[in-house]
Amino acid sequence: MLDHCSISHKGGIVLWSRSFTPAASQLASSAASPVNSLIRDALIEGKNAEDHYEKDGYAVRWTFFNELELIFVVAYQRILQLTYVEDLLAAVKSVFVKLFEPFLRSFVKSLHSINAASKVIPAGASASWDFAQAFKDWDQMFDKLLKNFEDKAAQERRSRNKSTIQRIIEDTTPPSDDPSTLPSQSGDDAMDEQKIARNVQALKTRLRGRGGRRVSGRGGTLRFDSGGGRDSHPGSDSDSPAAAKKKKTKSGRKWGDEVPTEGDMASLDYSSDKPDGSNPALPSKVDVSALVDRGSLGTRTVDGMYEVKDWEFNENGEKEDMDRFISQALDSVSLKEKGKASTGTFGSSFGSLFARLTGSKTLTEEDLKSVLEGMKQHLMKKNVAKEIAEKVCEGVGESLIGQKVGGFQTTSAAFRSALATSIRRILTPKTSTDLLLSIRTKLSSPLPSTQQRMPYSITFVGVNGVGKSTNLSKVCFWLIQNGMKVLIAACDTFRSGAVEQLRVHVRNLSMLGPDGPTGSKGQVELYERGYGKDAAGIAKEAIAYARDNNFDVVLIDTAGRMQDNEPLMRALAKLVAVNSPDKILFVGEALVGNEAIDQLTKFDRALKDFSAASGTRKERGIDGMLVTKWDTVDDKVGAALSMTYVTGQPIVFVGCGQTYTDLRQLRVENVVEAILSD
Repeated sequence: MLDHCSISHKGGIVLWSRSFTPAASQLASSAASPVNSLIRDALIEGKNAEDHYEKDGYAVRWTFFNELELIFVVAYQRILQLTYVEDLLAAVKSVFVKLFEPFLRSFVKSLHSINAASKVIPAGASASWDFAQAFKDWDQMFDKLLKNFEDKAAQERRSRNKSTIQRIIEDTTPPSDDPSTLPSQSGDDAMDEQKIARNVQALKTRLRGRGGRRVSGRGGTLRFDSGGGRDSHPGSDSDSPAAAKKKKTKSGRKWGDEVPTEGDMASLDYSSDKPDGSNPALPSKVDVSALVDRGSLGTRTVDGMYEVKDWEFNENGEKEDMDRFISQALDSVSLKEKGKASTGTFGSSFGSLFARLTGSKTLTEEDLKSVLEGMKQHLMKKNVAKEIAEKVCEGVGESLIGQKVGGFQTTSAAFRSALATSIRRILTPKTSTDLLLSIRTKLSSPLPSTQQRMPYSITFVGVNGVGKSTNLSKVCFWLIQNGMKVLIAACDTFRSGAVEQLRVHVRNLSMLGPDGPTGSKGQVELYERGYGKDAAGIAKEAIAYARDNNFDVVLIDTAGRMQDNEPLMRALAKLVAVNSPDKILFVGEALVGNEAIDQLTKFDRALKDFSAASGTRKERGIDGMLVTKWDTVDDKVGAALSMTYVTGQPIVFVGCGQTYTDLRQLRVENVVEAILSD
């Protein structure tokens, strides 16, 4: 059943509401209610990743009626998974508007006339309106609608359960393995030997398709081969010594007839530095200039803080702006008038809509259908995941339907504003992206004299091969340049060479201190315990070591894992629950497109579910993203939109090269510009 239903004006005035349980009534009146969270997170910030919103065990669905600026909201317990909610919302919107349209239009008109200049609705603007009297018949009508949908859902559920039970009965009637159930051989119904043989063969065939089973009988055991091979029993030829001799055995590999010499062993020794510096795998002298790109170095502020460079769209200076985009739409209109306009592109769809708008008009869903489809194709070409592109287009359409426009130019400006605003609202972070400020705040906060200061810890997670270790080292370089003392915890105890890779990075980074290549070995260290160990335990030991040795930051490297591997995701959640890192950064590729949604959603959900199940007081999900291989996508930066849309968390950095200086931070306007470019 439902927990809460409400009808509100976009200005924040509640016209009608109903809570179905005491708990829902108390929750609806609190600041932490799912409806208030919906308005803040989904409607204002526009970061709803699904077609519904989830908060504190509740699922919230909504729909708009833009012409009268109404919002229809329904909340229910997420575990119920009510299937009729969308149809109920559509019916409630249709019936409510039809019944009370004159009153609603008068109410909305009065709100607009209160403060037309500032468009701010005073807190007491609704005091003069008696909503209880105006909507006195609505409660009864709503009850009828709700009962109708609940009865229909219950009937469908009973019908579905009945058909499921019947199908299970038909599909799961097994052959009888009990000899006592076979027909008696006495009397007229006694079976001859041929019939018995046919029954046994049929039973073998059926069991062969079920993966192979043994059937005990009076004469011993029949072994049915699931792979279609020969049936056998303990006395068959397949178990005889002669058959065993025919089986092939694996022969040992021959490596040579002579014992390797000390010289041969030394040439194959890559495990440690040699005194003479002759180890080809670990050269004694590293070219520091190859570790940094001077053109990619960040800048220092007046207070000495090192900031990485901003990523800029089309850094060669040939930036495309929205005015060019609109001019292309105008060109497409003139082409259409000559009968030469093409279809299927964003510009042509945009122009075909404007060509029909010759005067003042109220936009309808039919008017926007073609241009929204063109917009979706445009976003998908920019590497935005299909589901996210559809949601963005739906949001733009909902904001435009019912608006009055005055011809081509006005519609062009309204559409451009709605599209840019939607993308900007999604990309604008709701939490701070200033990681350095968070670190300094924790390190400078006052502590009791009996308590030791804990270092700031960051955990890097993600799938295999996205570049977690490499980009962790880039973040470490940035921290070293800001005077931080960093400990890298090697918690990838599975992948061969993972510890050695971090060891090489630590050796290189120790030569790149805040004052240049001056050999600052005390600035960065590696904490490792080899392979095959518990990653959560190693991370805990590393944090304790960093605390005792006055390290500022601990960077925790984890093994890559696929998002569908439940045992590995549980192990990762255990590491998070045991060590409570200050930041969990998901490392993903800029090229993955639709796969980014699946990866990020499942990582975030698995961390929240498994960390909460481990006994911690609250869920821990992804706190931010680091997107790698950003230099390979040019203007196809849709992965940033997809990832931010899914979690509502910011992209802290993007990696765009192979040196330690190839780290960038994203500015929202630059990403918006790249997505809107043609």
